[in-house]
Parts: sequence; C-alpha cells; structure tokens
Amino acid sequence: DYVVQPIVEVSPPKWHLGHTTWFFETFVLSNDHSYSNYNPDFNFVFNSYYESVGKRVVRTDRGNLSRPSVDEVFKYRSYVDENMERLFAEQSIGLDILNLIELGLNHEEQHQELLLCDIKYILGNNPLLPVYSDFEEHPVGEENNWITIAKGKYEIGYAGNDFHFDNEKGRHPVWLEEFQIAQELVSNKEYLEFIEDGGYQRFEFWHAEGWNWAKECNVRAPEYWHYQNGKWMNYTLSGLREINPDALLSHISFYEASAFAEWKGMRLPTEFEWEVAHENLKLGKRWEWTNSAYLPYPGFLKKEGAIGEYNGKFMVNQMVLRGGSIATPFGHFRPTYRNFFHSNLRWQYTGIRLAQKQFS
Repeated sequence: DYVVQPIVEVSPPKWHLGHTTWFFETFVLSNDHSYSNYNPDFNFVFNSYYESVGKRVVRTDRGNLSRPSVDEVFKYRSYVDENMERLFAEQSIGLDILNLIELGLNHEEQHQELLLCDIKYILGNNPLLPVYSDFEEHPVGEENNWITIAKGKYEIGYAGNDFHFDNEKGRHPVWLEEFQIAQELVSNKEYLEFIEDGGYQRFEFWHAEGWNWAKECNVRAPEYWHYQNGKWMNYTLSGLREINPDALLSHISFYEASAFAEWKGMRLPTEFEWEVAHENLKLGKRWEWTNSAYLPYPGFLKKEGAIGEYNGKFMVNQMVLRGGSIATPFGHFRPTYRNFFHSNLRWQYTGIRLAQKQFS
C-alpha cells in the first residue's frame, strides 16, 4: 500500500512521507552549513516539482521507488525531526527561516489531505476494495435554500496578518450583478436523476472537451460508483456500500459538475460569487468547483527562487475550487483559500454547488 501509484496524480504514501520531510531538510535545515544531509540521493527522489532545486524522479515513476524502503523513509523522517528540534532549541531563528517553517507546516497539512485521498484511490482501485477505517465520508445533505446576493462592488482576496498562500494575496474590488446561490451542496439523489435522464449520453449539456473526456474514458458515473445487481454502490474508506441518496455527492470532475448544472438549467458560481456569499453557505464537506479559471490576482508577484514555484507556475488550464472538505485540515478553511485542479480530476472530495442563471 505504501508504494502503489494507480495514476499519475496519486502519489504513493511512502513518497508523501519522504517529500514532506525533504521540504524541511531542503528549505530550512540546509541553510545551516553544519547540517549534514541524510542521503544526497533523496533530493532527486523526493523533490516534487522544484526546477530550481535540481533534477527529480519523473512524477509517473514515483510508484517504481521500491527503494528506499519504508523503514528507511521513517528513519529519514526521524533524522530530520531531530535536527528540527535542535533548531528550535536555538535562541535565535531569523524571520526568513520562521516563515519557511510556517510554509512547511502548511505544506505538510496539504499533503495530509492529499495522502488520505490518495490512500482512498489506491484502495478503491484494488480489486478487493478493502476497508481502510470506519471513517464516515458522506454527511447527509439537508433541505436546500437559495441565497440572494445584491449587486454591487465587493472586496476579494486575503486581508490580515495570519498565514496565507501567495495566490490569496492582492485584495481587489470586483463588481457582481445580483445572483442566487444554493445554501447546500448537490446530493446523490439529485445526481442520480441526471444519470437516469441520460446525462452522460446527451452532449448538449457538456463542454466539447468534457464530452470528449467522458466518451474516451467511458465515464458513466462519479468516481467510486459501481452499478451491481441493479443497484448503485459506492466505494468508501469503510468499504463498498449502497448509495445513500440523501448523502452529499462526492468525487466529481469539473466537466461533470458543469454538465449537471446545465442539465438543471443552472450554472456553477464564480469564485468571486462564492467568496462574497460564503458566510451564508453550508461549508466544509466538499471542495466546490467554481466556474473560474485559476489566474493571478492583480499585482501577483512570484518570489525569487524555489519558493516562487509554489503556486504561480500552475496558473494555467486549471479551475478554482473553494470551501474545503471533510479531509481538509482545520487551519485551511479560509474563505480566500484557492484550491485548483485540472477539469478532469475527481479523486479529491469534490462536490457541486449551484447558482441561478441570471439571463434567459
């Protein structure tokens, strides 16, 4: 289980453990000339995408890393932890290093969420569909209401002094027309109606790219759904279960979310609408697809060096998600937090919130 990589986006658990350790070794401890790297090869093995740090294992090959062993990775982690504790014991740590440590902690929390989603994908594609835990994945949806937001000028982006990522910076005004947005997310029952009405066979609801994706990949239902003996079943971390129609929909792509909204005669909200309306919404259960491309805010500047590679270079061909999910660490539930993925991806806990079309 520690080594399996079913698709390119899903990293083996062993790699997550090594990579989050590597971050502290590379960006924090290596600033101390007295520090001795645990293994010089690990920079090649556990670098993720930092071009300025050197060569790395191709992402598709992370699952081929039978070595270093799991035991060796845990030894590596202990070694770096001990040296971090030594650093904390020092009387003076510069602000630049403190900022790197804070970024590293938030980076590791991001990987905690990715790790849970990756474990689910690894086990969910094991033919035995094994049980991981008794973790409850699907909170029951509640009666939906529509929230009306008045037209006007609103401020978007992070304001404050607490930790935030660079893609949240650049607070700026936007003008929004009046809109209505659903208070609750879409349920399995609602999505089943889309499936039963031929939603995956009717091109008129889909973007051309999404329609081609659904046909080429033979997509007929959300990730982890299986039609068996006349029933829809769903793989969860607690095993294969019959679909609960009243539970919240999960593991859906942007293509599917957009097609479902079109079928309903509605649309997905923009990330700006979502941010303005968030205090009135029921949040924290699924990452919510928005109809906004992942782009920089006004005045966005990438930092020099490797840290500048953290977000900026991914601002192309991806869509923004907002809100957080049941797998998201608590400290990452910010109304300005901008998650982002390619339109076809659905291994994360993603869902759908609808907005009303403003023009007929």
